[in-house]
Amino acid sequence: MTLKNDHYTYRVTWSADDNEYVGLCAEFPSLSWLAKTPESALKGARKLVAEVIDDMKSGGEAIPVPIANRRFSGKFMVRVLPEVHKDLAIKAAEEGGSLNRIAAVKLGK
Repeated sequence: MTLKNDHYTYRVTWSADDNEYVGLCAEFPSLSWLAKTPESALKGARKLVAEVIDDMKSGGEAIPVPIANRRFSGKFMVRVLPEVHKDLAIKAAEEGGSLNRIAAVKLGK
């Protein structure tokens, strides 16, 4: 079973604990698939996601929207300690910039 128009976000990594590759899907963080090759781990993860989505559909559950299909505004709020906020405001003023620019540069690395 495979999904038609599968736009989910997959990743394959090595699991030293299992001594195998593990296929993961960002939109379904509780799912994983172990295999001897990275290709098999990806194929297994995609098949597992398809099966879970089929089960969710039959149970009337909401299906996660793929990250690739979501719209992002480019804005999000980050809470920091007041002292950190003050230090960053001073740094921004000294550099003639803004807090937003400092955060964007730091997060973009």
